[in-house]
Amino acid sequence: MTALTLPARAQRVRGVVRRDFAALRRSPIRMFEIVFWPTVELVLWGFVTLFLQSQRVPFVVGFLLGAVLLWQVLQKASNEISIAFLEDIWSRNLLNVQVSPLSSGEYLLGLMLFALGKVVVAVALMAVLSVLLYGFGITAVGAGLVPFMALLLVMGWSLGLVGIAAVLRFGENAQVIAWSLVFVAQPLTGIFYPVSVLPAPLQAVAHAIPGTYVFEGMRTVLGGGAVPWADLAVAAALDVVYLAAALGVFAWALRYARAHGKLSRFGD
Repeated sequence: MTALTLPARAQRVRGVVRRDFAALRRSPIRMFEIVFWPTVELVLWGFVTLFLQSQRVPFVVGFLLGAVLLWQVLQKASNEISIAFLEDIWSRNLLNVQVSPLSSGEYLLGLMLFALGKVVVAVALMAVLSVLLYGFGITAVGAGLVPFMALLLVMGWSLGLVGIAAVLRFGENAQVIAWSLVFVAQPLTGIFYPVSVLPAPLQAVAHAIPGTYVFEGMRTVLGGGAVPWADLAVAAALDVVYLAAALGVFAWALRYARAHGKLSRFGD
C-alpha cells in the first residue's frame, strides 16, 4: 500500500459521507426526523419515570432515562446505515456506486461514518433535553459512558450490515428486515429491565448479545457500583465476532447479487 493510496481511499470515503450529508441537508423532512423521534421517546419515557416517582415506586430515574439514551445509540447505528444503503436503492443509484472506483469497504465505511454523525446529533440533543426536563445528565454513567456507547455502536453496525445483506440476497421485499432487526434484539438485551426477569433459556441467549452487558453495566454504575470492565471485555469480544460475521455475510450477499444480476434490477 503506497503513501498515495491512503489519501485516495480517504477521499473516496469522504465522498460518500459528503454525498449523504448533501442529500440530508436538502431534505427538511429527513433533518426533522433526526430530531423528532429521539425527542418523542425521551419525553414519553421521562413522563413514565415521573409517574412512577409520584406513585412512590422505588425506581431510579437515571435507570430508565440512561437506557433510553443508550438505546438510541444502538437503534440509530443500525437503522441509519441501513437507510443510507436503501436510499441508494430507492434512487436507483446502487449500480452506479458498484461500478465506480469506490470499493465495498470504502462504501461501507462512508455509510458508517455518516451514521455515526447522525447518532452523535441525536444523542447530544437527547442528553441536553434530559438535563433540562428531568435533571438527569448522561455523564452520571461516568467512565463507562464512552465504552458503553462504542460497544452499542459496533453492535448496531453489525445488525445494520446483516439487514443490508438480507436486501442484497432476497431483494427489496426484505428491506423491512433492514430497519426492524434491531427491535428483535430489544427485548433480549435488558434495556429497560434486568436480564434476570427473562426465562432461563432467554437469559442464555441474552448473554450472547453484546448490548446486554452494556445495559446491565449501566444499571450497576447508576446504582453506585464500579464499571464492570470484565463484562465489557466480553461484550467487546462478542462485538468483534459479530462484526466480522456481518462483514462476511455482506460480502457473500454482494457476490450473490453480482453473480445473479440483482444490482441492475434494484429500483425497477
